[in-house]
Amino acid sequence: MNKKKWLTAILIIGVLAIAFFWGGDYQKSPNKVANSSVETQVIEPENTASATNDDVEPTEAIATETTEITPSATPSETAKPIETLKPNESATPTGTAAPTEVVTPVATTKPAATKQPTATPKAAKTSVPETKATAKPVTKPDSKVATTETKQEPKKDKFLTDPVPSGKPKPVEWQDATVDKKKQLTATLSVSAATILDNMDIFNQDKLEVLPADGIIYKAQKVTFYEGESVFDVLLREMKKNKIHMEFSMTPIYNSNYIEGINNLYEFDAGELSGWMYKVNGWFPNYGSSRYVLKDGDVIDWVYTCDLGRDVGGYVATGGAQK
Repeated sequence: MNKKKWLTAILIIGVLAIAFFWGGDYQKSPNKVANSSVETQVIEPENTASATNDDVEPTEAIATETTEITPSATPSETAKPIETLKPNESATPTGTAAPTEVVTPVATTKPAATKQPTATPKAAKTSVPETKATAKPVTKPDSKVATTETKQEPKKDKFLTDPVPSGKPKPVEWQDATVDKKKQLTATLSVSAATILDNMDIFNQDKLEVLPADGIIYKAQKVTFYEGESVFDVLLREMKKNKIHMEFSMTPIYNSNYIEGINNLYEFDAGELSGWMYKVNGWFPNYGSSRYVLKDGDVIDWVYTCDLGRDVGGYVATGGAQK
């Protein structure tokens, strides 16, 4: 071996020795240590620290870095790598890039994701009482109102007649009534249109000649009738006997004759709420005169109303509320 080869070998050995001792004693910055540790795991040749000598191959440099990082690092430097960071620890304010990369693993976000399922059941639990609270007040009052309405609603008969007050005679259908002409009874009958005198401003002026001065068409007097006859039967017979005009019509829906006019005084002659009504013993029945069967001694009054019964005391009979 010539002298040139010996010098070359000694030079290489010297360079290796310097690289060995230089790499072991050199205090690297935390940034380089972290980068070298990351690079060691990834094993990417372009990010590894190169040796001072250009003749050294990359594999040797990598081997040197991997063998020298762990024993030479101080406790302050080795406390920052990725493996030692806990999920609850925060990065130290060193301003290096490595700690920011270490925090990026989803260690802190996973606990938050596990807490979310506990939050949603709470919201569901709070919503259930609200629906129960709103459901109870809505259903109960509605059911009570429905029951009270059905209880208060009067039951009408097949001819749309409201229940008759207690103590008053119930209607008798004229088809079912039995008239006994062997038994004569007496009653008192009167026909009056005196209320028109108080409403001359709305009275049909063409009817002035048929309106009596005192409004009395048939003065109160006793009349005879047969047992089983109705109020309509007595009125019809007495008007014919005294040659007093009378017009009527059968109303099947109420199963009774309706009095349209007496002495040529018709309904609506004194306003749209005017017409003829009857009362027996001071009570205005809520059904037609053909269904009211008389008894001995009854007092029958036919009156003309100009205000749907309010002016004569028979508003309830026409469907109005009792005061």
